[in-house]
Amino acid sequence: MTITSDPAQIPEFPMARAAGCPFDPPPALRSKQEEGPLTKVRLWDGSTPWLVTRYAEQRALLADPRVSADITRPGYPSPAPVNGSSISFILMDDPEHARLRRMVTAPFAIRRVEAMRPAVQKIVDDLIDGLLAGPKPVDLVEAFALPVPSLVICELLGVPYADHDFFQDNSKTIIKRDATPEQRFASFGRLADYLDGLMGEKLADPGDDLLSRLAERVTAGELSRQEAAQMGVLLLIAGHETTANMIALGTLALLEHPDQLALLRQSDDPKLVAGAVEELLRYLNITHNGRRRLALADIEIAGHTIRAGDGLIMANDIANRDPAAFPDPDRLDLHRDARHHVAFGFGVHQCLGQPLARMELQVVYSTLYRRIPTLRLAADLERIPFKHDGSVYGVYELPVTW
Repeated sequence: MTITSDPAQIPEFPMARAAGCPFDPPPALRSKQEEGPLTKVRLWDGSTPWLVTRYAEQRALLADPRVSADITRPGYPSPAPVNGSSISFILMDDPEHARLRRMVTAPFAIRRVEAMRPAVQKIVDDLIDGLLAGPKPVDLVEAFALPVPSLVICELLGVPYADHDFFQDNSKTIIKRDATPEQRFASFGRLADYLDGLMGEKLADPGDDLLSRLAERVTAGELSRQEAAQMGVLLLIAGHETTANMIALGTLALLEHPDQLALLRQSDDPKLVAGAVEELLRYLNITHNGRRRLALADIEIAGHTIRAGDGLIMANDIANRDPAAFPDPDRLDLHRDARHHVAFGFGVHQCLGQPLARMELQVVYSTLYRRIPTLRLAADLERIPFKHDGSVYGVYELPVTW
């Protein structure tokens, strides 16, 4: 079946969060999912891509070689105007995507990430020591959720943590939904210049870090210095923004579900902790722009015909609430087997840093609530400022006490 209709009559891509529960996807997405797995939506530029809301169809399309991630192709359903000078490898197709991705894969291998666990544990413990020694109440975002992944990614990349205010401020602008294209491009440019400067230092005096490994690739002629700097920007932003929001939002979700929080607080079983991380990733879905793709050929799926050149938006937040894949999906259940979620995507573009994110979250969720067992909100839920204006969801502040 092929859907044809007046573009003016096609509804806009729904982004508004639920008023009643800040952890749930937009109600309009649930309505779309109930109507069927695919429907047309209208974007800011008047284009009408397909919105894919169900789990099975998303996995099938994300793994389909006839589907492109190349943001420069005509018809790609970009959430904002495209600046070709700042395109990262995650928005490219193979073989170029695979070539660049291979250059940064090794540090995120599971064995290497697990070797970092003691260092991450020390970072978490030291920050909790600071919380316990400091005043109450405290903003958990500023004092804990943001420093944990920022310190980790700085150590991994070889970026001075002293510069964290600079790169965090520019990162926030890049992912802010209502930032102008000019503001985003300017922030990306500042970060690219910053990473380019660091790359120059690594070329002259390499260390034991990822930027130094990229510098070696530049010296070998396998990578341009601009490509290396842009890859550094991507890893720096992705390495702290998403995990920081998962730490804060996950803590808030657990405080609002005390029976589930008790499971973590009372258990030291690594399997339960690992399962809790997967369920929280499924339940919260902090990336809310959907994964954007473009059909390169006609594709028949779920009774619909996707034509070559049609845009696709995979709404991962509602796919992870698909009752066909996750029974009783709106319930937070830390005993659920949720590892098959699509919070990290699927297929060749699946998130490179997921082993690191999982490990960091496991350390945080297994430590924070045991060391501060009386942790509680220091403000009513209605007064918590949520990030409704960004492509990465979370809270701006999380006042807590104990």
